[in-house]
Amino acid sequence: MASTTTEISVQGKWVKVPALTIGGKTIVVSGRWIKTATVQAEEWLETELEDPESCMRQLKAKRSRGLHADIFSFAQKPPATVPKYRYPMEWDSVAAVPISTFEEWWENLPQESRKNVRRSQKRGVVVRVAEFNDDLIQGIVDINNDSPVRQGRRFTHYGKSMEEVKRDHSSFLNRSDFICAYLGDELVGFLKIVYRGDIASILQLLAKSEHYDKRPTNAMLAKAIELCEAKGMRFMTYGRFNVGNKRDSSIREFKVRNGFHEILVPRFWVPLTPWGRICMKLKLHRGLLGMLPSSVIRGVISLRANWYDIRRALSRCSSIAEQPNRNRLMERANPPAGSNPSSPAHPVRPGGRV
Repeated sequence: MASTTTEISVQGKWVKVPALTIGGKTIVVSGRWIKTATVQAEEWLETELEDPESCMRQLKAKRSRGLHADIFSFAQKPPATVPKYRYPMEWDSVAAVPISTFEEWWENLPQESRKNVRRSQKRGVVVRVAEFNDDLIQGIVDINNDSPVRQGRRFTHYGKSMEEVKRDHSSFLNRSDFICAYLGDELVGFLKIVYRGDIASILQLLAKSEHYDKRPTNAMLAKAIELCEAKGMRFMTYGRFNVGNKRDSSIREFKVRNGFHEILVPRFWVPLTPWGRICMKLKLHRGLLGMLPSSVIRGVISLRANWYDIRRALSRCSSIAEQPNRNRLMERANPPAGSNPSSPAHPVRPGGRV
């Protein structure tokens, strides 16, 4: 057992937090008003926590030495859906695809999703597994800088340097693949998948918005399923299916259209202090998305998206106003972006495989 500090990524930024190493797992403590102890990178580990009782004892013993936690939280690894412990528990909503064969996944997709994979190939997108090197890192930087706003909110990776991006994506390299979508020599999308025993988990999936019409994300997901089948994975997961009381979102719809279903996995919340017990009784540990009604969440998300739309519009108007009239007239004479025909489409393999 060792008590120290470590750095974790919080909303795209690396911050130093207190940490405790127990039985090969690192327990980190984060939070401002509610200090919560969790297993570091729990959703990417190959095994789940084996001795929670020992962790709780040592967390309580460390309070007098500067490592203070009000609540200890840990989850079972998917697809374990039957609770193993009698601690206070809530359900984690995990988006997962059961893997048997590529063909079974393909046949169960909506027709539109299958068309999107074929459309991607016909419009020149080539998908392959790429090596994590400087060329890939630069390509990811370009994708990050495609837009400062994604899914109606500020994109935390926008504007990051190559060194920052390299650090963000250097985790679990010995059991990860980078599935990349190319249009000619240009990287237009990437998917990082982490293998966790017989489970594969998507860590990040991004594509350039200017190439949305070529559906690179659909093509990369198809390749991920193909890889999972070849490696004998039982499930592929992609973050949360529902986040708290937030039920409607574009990313949720995207997951449903690509064969993901909800798996409810036990997550345990154990109070370690009187303040922790009070917070749990008031449901404060759930955060705003777990406390507010879904109708309120929808309204707030809509307002936030509208606010970013207004900011982008004002920014564009300001940029145009600063340009000389000669430049604006020349722009009007140019053909619209993307009007050139795309490169010849690749033939579609049987079954729509990538």
